[in-house]
Amino acid sequence: MHTLRPGGIALLSLLYAVSAVLCVVGALVPVSERSPVALLWSLAGLAAAGSVALWLRRDRLGPWAVHAAVLLASGGLGLLTWRAATAAGIVGLGPAMVSVGVFSGHYFSRTAARVHVGVILVLTTVGALAAAPTGFLPLWLTTVVTVVVLTEAQSRISGDLYRAAGTDPLTGLANRRAWQAAADRGLAYAQRTDEPYTVVLIDLDGFKAVNDQAGHGAGDALLQELAAAWSAQLRLSDLLGRYGGDEFVLSLPGTDAARVADLLARLHAAHPAAWSPGTATARPGDTLAELVARADTDLYRNKRRKHDT
Repeated sequence: MHTLRPGGIALLSLLYAVSAVLCVVGALVPVSERSPVALLWSLAGLAAAGSVALWLRRDRLGPWAVHAAVLLASGGLGLLTWRAATAAGIVGLGPAMVSVGVFSGHYFSRTAARVHVGVILVLTTVGALAAAPTGFLPLWLTTVVTVVVLTEAQSRISGDLYRAAGTDPLTGLANRRAWQAAADRGLAYAQRTDEPYTVVLIDLDGFKAVNDQAGHGAGDALLQELAAAWSAQLRLSDLLGRYGGDEFVLSLPGTDAARVADLLARLHAAHPAAWSPGTATARPGDTLAELVARADTDLYRNKRRKHDT
């Protein structure tokens, strides 16, 4: 439910800013004498403040704060629908509803997007029925269908693109770019909450020999087997990615150096292939690049030790 794709907070801040401007325009140039001018001014101030808050805290807000911001926008649209005096005024809110739906479809998981669309449709429909202008129902049904169809289409397209852009096609794991983006967020959260966070680099031993002696098909099959075997040993919060070639990488939130040893033992037991690990647990102020660099140094220290013995 709380999945949020990258970049959503900055765009939501922009949507809030545009909403503030539109509310100001609506208050200054009302479409009728019964337009809710006072409500428009209030919503303009709220949207402007929300835009600034989202922008200033865009790197620190968690997914639930973004869900709350979208729900707040839906509540504002419900109020405007209730206070609209004409059918044209109610249906004129359709583009704003579509914006919320398309945003949800693009940046949230499909389930979360459907929940948000359901909420906004319930709130605005209740508002429209309470306002009860004449002749609004056919136009309103068209608006509802448009919001649902566009949100569902955006959700499917974005989901397919996001998975394709972030997935290693051979193993089905996160690719390097997707892993780094997720690990950056995980490390930032761990540093805010003072929780341990560990990164593990894994390099296969003798992988070139597998390709040379048994062919690249055998090498690909080995990578797929390892990805499946290791994934079965991980928690939902852990993220295994393919870092490139025969290198894998793990991010382990809530895991310190002592607990990593138990996990590595389970990974060794899950498949007979030989490999070497390098681990690094975050220190205060660490960046992901620094963390990965320490894990890489530890990896090659372990490989040299194995070679020497």
